[in-house]
Amino acid sequence: MLELKSIYKNYNPGSVNEMCLFDDFNLVVPDGQFVAVVGSNGSGKTSMLNIICGSIAADKGEVLVNGQNIISQKDYIRHRTIGRVYQDPSKGTCPSMNIYENMSIADNKGKIFGLQPGVNKNRKDYYRELLKSLGLGLEDKLYTKVGALSGGQRQAVALLMSTMTPLEFLILDEHTAALDPKTADIIMELTDKIVREKHVTTIMVTHNLRYAVEYGDRLLMMHEGSVILDKVGEEKKKMDSDQIMHLFNEISVECGN
Repeated sequence: MLELKSIYKNYNPGSVNEMCLFDDFNLVVPDGQFVAVVGSNGSGKTSMLNIICGSIAADKGEVLVNGQNIISQKDYIRHRTIGRVYQDPSKGTCPSMNIYENMSIADNKGKIFGLQPGVNKNRKDYYRELLKSLGLGLEDKLYTKVGALSGGQRQAVALLMSTMTPLEFLILDEHTAALDPKTADIIMELTDKIVREKHVTTIMVTHNLRYAVEYGDRLLMMHEGSVILDKVGEEKKKMDSDQIMHLFNEISVECGN
């Protein structure tokens, strides 16, 4: 279980641009839950992910994983059990290396590195089977440099790499935003398949309201560092993108946009 407890976060403290984003922010995500998070720019979505992953520090509060506070834990230690897929496909892969080499690196995540080959020939068939499950024909492109792949193919590889080792959480940071609509649909279908098969606790930030409604067990809407909408299970199933858009527009009008 993941719990954010009494989180406080100020940006640019002591300056004219000082902004308090989180003021006693709290959130509990049970094991195995798939949470979709929506909200306007500046609402705190990505900052929340960064605090969970340790990319930025909270000013005060606790990040609890199964009851253990990891708030002071370094980000590289947290990432041993956290998979993260970014909006930019290049952030989750190494473009100058081929698919085989990228997957080998991901396969060794969290393990001790020594003076040994970076790739394991005995795992090649296993990598091919994983790629085959994507249905994109990438199993025949093991030696193709990742930089030569399309954006959708790279994002699919990044998604696969992020879930190759045992995980506590999968963090999806607008991972379809840079893709065309058709490719984004494919990546979302792959995402749902991987999340369900691995039963991994997942938090997905997205600006696509349709994806937020169609995928996941829980829907959150954030605004100015607070959760203003929280629908789970059957309540979420009753929501549609028009309802969410209406609420989104109401907030925008109240804020003078």
